[in-house]
Amino acid sequence: MTSSLISHAREAAGLSKADLAQRAGTSRPTLSAYEHGRVSPTLDTVERILAAAGCRLATIPVIHWRQVEVGRGRTAPVPDQLPDLPARDAVRVVDLPLHLEWSRPGRSVDLADRRLRARVYEVLLREGRASDIESFVDGALLVDLWDELVLPRRLRAAWQPVVDATRGSVG
Repeated sequence: MTSSLISHAREAAGLSKADLAQRAGTSRPTLSAYEHGRVSPTLDTVERILAAAGCRLATIPVIHWRQVEVGRGRTAPVPDQLPDLPARDAVRVVDLPLHLEWSRPGRSVDLADRRLRARVYEVLLREGRASDIESFVDGALLVDLWDELVLPRRLRAAWQPVVDATRGSVG
């Protein structure tokens, strides 16, 4: 795991092993050993190497999902906290999966367009899987749109405490 983390950070920074090793104050063979999993670096060493690549180690809370009855025998996934997407992912052009937009060919949607994002979020909350919601919905953008979304009453009621908790922690 550490090996792929270091490799990913180095590649994302566009650095060679030699360049990253020099920046991090280690040797290229040692860095290579870390990247190939032959040697396990300490946490301090990992943090130093990541910092040299312009990254940092962070913890991201795991979202837990529960299925909520929303009527007519249907359920919908509801999280215990809202997803937090990187800005570039929250407003990107997405190709929606077939199970979400089966009636429209060319299912690309620009999430930077607020009106289109609102429609996509409505579909995702009504029809999406937990993995769809985590991939496409940004919590802050959802909270911003929340009062405008057209959602079934039970679905809105199920999501409301999560949205309220986020609003409470923002202000």
